[in-house]
Amino acid sequence: MKKNMYYGAEPILFEFAKRMRNNQTEAERYLWRFLSDNCLGCRFKRQHPIKYFIADFYCHEYKLIIEVDGKYHETPEQYEYDSERDWELELLGLTVLRFTNEEVLYDTNNVLQKIESHLK
Repeated sequence: MKKNMYYGAEPILFEFAKRMRNNQTEAERYLWRFLSDNCLGCRFKRQHPIKYFIADFYCHEYKLIIEVDGKYHETPEQYEYDSERDWELELLGLTVLRFTNEEVLYDTNNVLQKIESHLK
């Protein structure tokens, strides 16, 4: 196991991530169709533990995290939490891209273009 891929994630997070992979949202399942099997020329992992967080999707080669957010991310408390989380992940040298469920499901080409622009 590449420890630097997980940035010190605790074993309990791996169990939680496994459960999350089995219960992905519709938008996460849909986006995974475009990210899996090196479709964009690099390997993404889904529900990937990093430090004490779980990224929806992670490409270690490009240090890119993709988050797919539902409506609850629009609440002030969740927005603040997400901002702090992104800041902490960026301190590790990672880039975080956030998309709403609606963007993933209804503006997929734009989402994929934004992702691809970080894979160069």
